[in-house]
Amino acid sequence: MSKKLIWLIYVLLLLVALSVVIILSLSIGEIPIPYKKIPQILADKESMEYGVLFYIRIPRTLLGFAIGGSLSLAGAILQGIYRNPLVEPYTLGISGGASLGVTFAIVAGLHLLNILLLPLAGFIGAFTTIFLVYTLSLKKGALSVNRMLLIGVMISFISSSLMMFLMSITATENIHGIVFWIMGSLNESNTAMIGAMVVLSIVCLLIAYLFVMPLNALRLGEEKARHLGINSNATIRILFVITSVLTGACIAVGGVIGFVGLVIPHIVRLFVGSDYRIMLVSSFLSGSIFLILCDIIARTIISPNELPIGVITGIVGGVVFIVLLSRSQKRSKLLRI
Repeated sequence: MSKKLIWLIYVLLLLVALSVVIILSLSIGEIPIPYKKIPQILADKESMEYGVLFYIRIPRTLLGFAIGGSLSLAGAILQGIYRNPLVEPYTLGISGGASLGVTFAIVAGLHLLNILLLPLAGFIGAFTTIFLVYTLSLKKGALSVNRMLLIGVMISFISSSLMMFLMSITATENIHGIVFWIMGSLNESNTAMIGAMVVLSIVCLLIAYLFVMPLNALRLGEEKARHLGINSNATIRILFVITSVLTGACIAVGGVIGFVGLVIPHIVRLFVGSDYRIMLVSSFLSGSIFLILCDIIARTIISPNELPIGVITGIVGGVVFIVLLSRSQKRSKLLRI
C-alpha cells in the first residue's frame, strides 16, 4: 500500500472521528438531546432545545474545533522550526503576554466598560510579546531561532511576575476572574468572534501548506535547508507570524488552554511520522477532536457546574502523553532486541 493512500485513510478516519465527537458535543449535556432529533430541533426555533443547541452547544463546538486545531497546528509548525518536540505555542511567551494584558484589563476595570475589551487586551498583550521576541531575536539582520526561544522563555517569566504583582494588589473578586480566564474556557457567546476564529484557523492551515517543503527541509537544520535552496530566514519569519496570529487569537477568545499545542503534534508524529504533508492536517484535526472531547468532559463531569477546560486538557493530555511515550519506548527496545 502506497504512503499517500495510507495518509488518505488516516485523514478520513480523523474526519469520521471529528464528526462523531461533534455529534456527541451537541447531544451530551445537562439537557440530553438525541442526535437523531437535532435536525428537527434546529427547524423549530420556538423550542427550548433549539436555544440550547444554537446559543450554547454549537458555538462551543465550533470554538473547540477552531482553537484545538489552531493550537495543535501552531505546535506542529514550531516543533518543526525548532526541531524540538518540547516546544509549544506558549513557549515563546505569547500566553504570558496575553495573560498579563487580560490581568491588567480586569484590575483596571476595563472589562466593566465593554466585555469585548477583555479579549482585545489579551490580543494586544500577545502581540506586544511577539513584537518584543521578534525584535530582540534579530542579530545583524538575521533571525536566531535559539535566541528567540530563550527570549520568549524570559519574557514569559517576566510577564508571570508582573501578573502576580497585579493580582497581589487587586480586589479579591478580580482574582477569581483572572484565575478562571487563565485556566481557559469555550464559553464565548459572541458569534462574530467565533466565526472569525473558525475562518482564521482554516485560512492559516491552508497558508501553512504553502510551506510544507520548507518545513520538511528545516527538519535537517537551517544550514542544510539553505543548501537545498530554502530561504530559511524568510520561511521562519512567515511561519512565526502564522503561529503567533493563531496563538494570540486562541488566547484572546478562549484563554490559556495548555497542553494541546505540545501533546497533540507529538502524539500525531508517533502515528504518521514527521512528514509535514500529513503532519499539518492530522495535527489540526486531532487537536480539534481532543479539545471538543475535553469540553464535553469539562461541562458534564460535575454538572450542572463546569470545570475550566485547561484543567481537563492538562490531566487528560498529560496522562495520554506519558502512556503513549512509554509504549513507544518499549517498542523501540523490542525492535533493538
